[in-house]
Amino acid sequence: MCSSLRYFIVLCTLLMPGWCASQQLEDTNSKKTKLLFKDRGTKSAWKKWFMDGTQASVTNSNQGMLFEAGKEYGNDSCHAVLWTKKSFEGNILIEFDYTRTDTTTRNVNILYFHATGKGNEEYPEDIYLWRDKRTVPKMSSYFLNMNAYHISYAAFDADKYSKNNDYIRLRRYDPSLNKLAGTEIAPDALMTGLFLPHITYHVEISLLQGQVVMKVTSLTNPLQQLICNWDVSLKPILDHGRIGIRHMYTRNARYKNFKVWSLD
Repeated sequence: MCSSLRYFIVLCTLLMPGWCASQQLEDTNSKKTKLLFKDRGTKSAWKKWFMDGTQASVTNSNQGMLFEAGKEYGNDSCHAVLWTKKSFEGNILIEFDYTRTDTTTRNVNILYFHATGKGNEEYPEDIYLWRDKRTVPKMSSYFLNMNAYHISYAAFDADKYSKNNDYIRLRRYDPSLNKLAGTEIAPDALMTGLFLPHITYHVEISLLQGQVVMKVTSLTNPLQQLICNWDVSLKPILDHGRIGIRHMYTRNARYKNFKVWSLD
């Protein structure tokens, strides 16, 4: 299939009825009111981030922040999450340059945002206060005990190698469900053809007026672009919390020019 036609088809299948995602992206760029967070990725990460997990590594260079999860597949201690020390409120736009440095077709990367604990004594709203419970960053520690938006990207089946069957998926964690099932918000993007190894993509994710929009653009070929739009207004809107980058075991990538903006 012609590449440009393929991306047009993917884009059209992802737009929710009654919404134009491309228009909203234009609107969000015009509604940036304040730069809340900026990290070029070239200096030590630990001034602005903290990490769940003990087997991962972060290396900063002029190329950006290289984030590498542990190398042992199936070992939960090899998962890792980088969290912003800063918390954010309200409508926001997150953007960064992403370069995948692994070549596997198994396991996922995740962006968390507006993440808070479920708010009891054991898991207070401030997730920094119970980071000791995430030394081994099992997925269940997050979806059972946090409210958060979760976007899987550069994502593949966790149990088998899946060639080019990547996907993008949005979830809205709700501890009252006591399970991962039911947290999905349609639609998924399947076989995107993006997030190829050693190619840099610019990623923008906005939360505005009950809509989450994700725009991914190849910096090598700007015609390779995908816009995903999700209506999150049918569930209680999350309006504050931290931002996190999760790599499952064996996954690694470089991040640069990570920014968070407030939106009017």
